[in-house]
Amino acid sequence: MNKLFPTIVQQQQTEQGVTLLLAIDADLHYFQGHFPGAPVLAGVAQLDWAVQFSQQLLMGPRAVQAVEVLKFQVMVQPGCQLSLELQQQKTDTSTFCYWLDGNKVASGRLKWETSV
Repeated sequence: MNKLFPTIVQQQQTEQGVTLLLAIDADLHYFQGHFPGAPVLAGVAQLDWAVQFSQQLLMGPRAVQAVEVLKFQVMVQPGCQLSLELQQQKTDTSTFCYWLDGNKVASGRLKWETSV
């Protein structure tokens, strides 16, 4: 079975969050059939990674209540390295932004359930 997550090449803490350098390898599950001959990383995979890494590194095991201002701007193909910036804005809000060679690839805001 192919991998579900990219390889974390580098991790750097920032004042409000964390920045990850991700290797987008061709053997990621999300490239299968999307699209034959011209593989493109699905936006849903990018969103899933942003949620999963945010839970692990920033917000804890809370559920996402809403996704806001979600934008996909550049197609991602295998063999590149993406930078993923995760920032906690408030106790129940975080943002994510993917970058490729200085160009914004995708971004969004995540609203999290409040801690119980």
